[in-house]
Amino acid sequence: MDFEPYRGELVAYCYRMLGSFHEAEDLVQETMLRAWKARDRYDHTRASVRTWLYRIATNVCLTALEGRARRPLPSGLGAPSDDPGAPLTPALDIPWLQPFPDARFDVGARADLRLALVAAIQVLPPRQRAVLVLREVLEFSAAEVATQLGTTATAVNSALQRARGALEAAGDVGEVAEPDDPEVRAVIQRYVRAFEAADVPALVRLLTDEAVLEMPPVPLWYRGSRDYGLFMRRVFEMRGTGWGMRQLTANGQPALAAYAPEPGGGRRLHTLQVFTVTGARVAHNVVFADPRVFKAFDLPERIPSDEFRQAR
Repeated sequence: MDFEPYRGELVAYCYRMLGSFHEAEDLVQETMLRAWKARDRYDHTRASVRTWLYRIATNVCLTALEGRARRPLPSGLGAPSDDPGAPLTPALDIPWLQPFPDARFDVGARADLRLALVAAIQVLPPRQRAVLVLREVLEFSAAEVATQLGTTATAVNSALQRARGALEAAGDVGEVAEPDDPEVRAVIQRYVRAFEAADVPALVRLLTDEAVLEMPPVPLWYRGSRDYGLFMRRVFEMRGTGWGMRQLTANGQPALAAYAPEPGGGRRLHTLQVFTVTGARVAHNVVFADPRVFKAFDLPERIPSDEFRQAR
């Protein structure tokens, strides 16, 4: 039995459940191991291999989630800061939500991997998470999900309604433009030019009035183009000018790897930034500074200056 064709979609499923790419990879490996050990008991007349694997993966995820705190973003923990000069003290005791590296797996449509939705899913109890993702995202039937969870179709439909209600209460997790949309690409390219030029007014002009900036593992976050701009001015004052940016995607959204200038030349990886673009403006930027995130995206730690010039 060949399980490998299902690895990518299973990693995406476990990621939605746990909010951690690294844990998702580990849990899919555990799923594959359990499936291999149980292969002699598989009955093709009762379920497809795919459905059977999802049943195993769901049980693995639910076990992993027992007693776990949810993985949030800073904006899910409290009100925005009104002090762009506040200390940038990381909260390393919080299991922060991680981004999903699109280039690592071909999982088809990625609209349901977007950060805002994954963050909202983390608010749900584990079994409701499973029901929501299996029914709404992966489009299993209520009967199939009932079999996977060892319950009834009626209970599945009831859990789905509660999950939908909780997501609505969590706020706006609506559709966002795709990263290959020409308008989105143009916005990100203008953002890159403004960032590399340390042009704060140009950056602010690209933002919506209520743009959000957050920076896990720092628990601070800001709302509004004014505070966003003031914070960016602080960044350039602290780290200097001459940054370099590399474009990629994460969670089906446009993303940038930001490289800060080094005193001796070259640039060192500073952050991975994941954007939500709506109406030709940046509405949300989640800035990750965790080295484990950088590793998941296979980003080089340091790049000579001439590589950015050659890329122009």
